[in-house]
Amino acid sequence: MDEPLVRGVGVSRTFGSGRASVPALREATFEVHPGDRVAVVGPSGSGKSTLLHVIAALDRPTTGTIEWPALGPAPSLRPGLVSFSFQGPSLIPPLTVLENVALPLLLAGVAEEEALEQATGAVEGLDLVAVAAKLPEELSGGQSQRASVARALVGRPRIVLADEPTGQQDRRSGQRVIDEMLRRAEAVGAALVVATHDRTVAERLPTRWTLEGGVLDTGVVARSR
Repeated sequence: MDEPLVRGVGVSRTFGSGRASVPALREATFEVHPGDRVAVVGPSGSGKSTLLHVIAALDRPTTGTIEWPALGPAPSLRPGLVSFSFQGPSLIPPLTVLENVALPLLLAGVAEEEALEQATGAVEGLDLVAVAAKLPEELSGGQSQRASVARALVGRPRIVLADEPTGQQDRRSGQRVIDEMLRRAEAVGAALVVATHDRTVAERLPTRWTLEGGVLDTGVVARSR
């Protein structure tokens, strides 16, 4: 079996302390392997965003262990190996859409001309050419969200994590987003983990993880290779 890209064992994350503490994850155990296509589903507040943040090393478990056997230590994951499309606003205000999408490549040391060329391809794939030169404040919520997805897909990430990537899209745009995510993940050999409320999105991904009250059930579903 392939070496896991990420492995979590008994991962818990609690916010606050004492009587005010709120458990967001409760002893979650999971693995993500190359080629996996995972939908993380569950009600609001069930821990989906926290799980993705822990996988991306944006947050640390309160207890338990998480490691990235095929990728290396947490400081090496970004920019490049693990990409993230956030649920909320995440674009850099002074940068245009194209510059925002190119930013991870520039931070990884890619030459500016090549970074902008790759970013242009990602922008085209998500129907953002008309707003490529605009600033984030000039975008609609749906455009801003697609720009965040484009930024996560640029380059050659090994894991793409997306938190409600179609939450601000109409049905047609939402389908385009998931189509492009699947196409790009296949093209670069990336694993894809998507937290979603959208049943049509979840049905496009062969592996289903469910979260309820911070308790993760990874099920038993054949991985897509």
